Amino acid sequence: MNISRSTFVLSFIAWLPLVATAATNPTTQDFVLDNGLKVVVREDHRSPIVTAQLWIKVGSSYEPPGQSGLSHALEHLVYKGSSKACAGEFAHILKKLGASQNAFTGTDFTFFYQTLPSGRTGVAFEILADLMSTAKLDAQDFTPELKVIQEERRMRVDDEITASAHERLNSIAYPASGYRTPTIGWMHDLQRMNAVQLQQWYQAWYSPGNATLVVVGDVVPERIKELAQQYFGHLEKRAIPAVPAPVELASAGERSLVLHAPISSPRLIMSFNTPSLATAQNRRSAHALRLLNVMLAGSESARIKQQLQLSEAIFTDVQAEYDAFNRGDSLLTISTQLNPDKLNDADEASARLWQVIDSLKSKAPDPAELERAKNILIANSVYAQDDVEAQASTLGLLETIGLDWRLADQNTDELNRVTPQDIQNAAITFLTHERLSTAKILPEKNNG
Repeated sequence: MNISRSTFVLSFIAWLPLVATAATNPTTQDFVLDNGLKVVVREDHRSPIVTAQLWIKVGSSYEPPGQSGLSHALEHLVYKGSSKACAGEFAHILKKLGASQNAFTGTDFTFFYQTLPSGRTGVAFEILADLMSTAKLDAQDFTPELKVIQEERRMRVDDEITASAHERLNSIAYPASGYRTPTIGWMHDLQRMNAVQLQQWYQAWYSPGNATLVVVGDVVPERIKELAQQYFGHLEKRAIPAVPAPVELASAGERSLVLHAPISSPRLIMSFNTPSLATAQNRRSAHALRLLNVMLAGSESARIKQQLQLSEAIFTDVQAEYDAFNRGDSLLTISTQLNPDKLNDADEASARLWQVIDSLKSKAPDPAELERAKNILIANSVYAQDDVEAQASTLGLLETIGLDWRLADQNTDELNRVTPQDIQNAAITFLTHERLSTAKILPEKNNG
């Protein structure tokens, strides 16, 4: 299953009020096998279940030009048979155990998981180790599965104008890095992909030293060490290709594109090049961007929503996204749909958005406004702690993008240090025309 940066949202432990302190953090340990596999174990005994997630450090940002889509296609093919099971057999075993499973590919990762009764953790480990090391990747399975992926692309991207616009906007918003590559792959690359490329990709990246096994739930760390050694310890240690983090041009210059589609009103997307937690010179600036995103359009009380959607009604929809959890640089993106009864000009809509953005540059926000933004991150993080899969995903993602899983517990203090002045500085530094890429989606002209 492909999962894009815009939909893959992992909650992160955020600001916690008063009584919730670092002392309440769950017990977490890590260790590394001799073959390089890192294992992170978090105890959560509230329910007799466990999730085991295997994170591979490879995604679409690793793919060279002309070979887009390899990571996602490989995620599909590893389920088609291995040394221990034929296609569908592992899924049948897990279903009988009442387990759930899935896999996802992103720009920086591919991960597989099973969630099942804690007494069956060894089953998950055996399956994950086998998928990682002995997938058959038969050529006879390749062609029909590739057709499935091509149809997935048609349905999710080519036939969806907003998804297509975001994909094309990324291609100009990331002029210097692999983040311009769509996770599902360009159609022309999918049409010329072959099974040999897939087998080579598997051998290059699916190595213990390029993976993190995250286990969260009703477990005992000592037992997890035994199981990890039993099922993963024999896997061969191999060299891993060196790939630098996707770092962008700080000031690439203003870029734009225009698309026409059978829609009733214009849509406007604005993306600003920004650092992530992994690339920021000071993580505090990345945390300020997280909060700035919420204050602009990431909540119902946000400035753009309140002023331009709810009050003046020039937009019927406003969304904001900033992904701080990349191994490379990121984007802060504001997406809008115009209300044709109030405004039907994308250029004028852009000017109105700039007025709101500039208001944060000219004056730091009130502490109360910043506090509301922090409280929104609180809710997401608190709810996530009731879900073993969400907890594991946070830990796994941090490790996979080159950060330490311990940041999940340190993040409370780091967010608390963000001040109104930090928000203003982030707006002045990063929300500039030199960092801006814009996509306008306009109604098709009637030539009749």
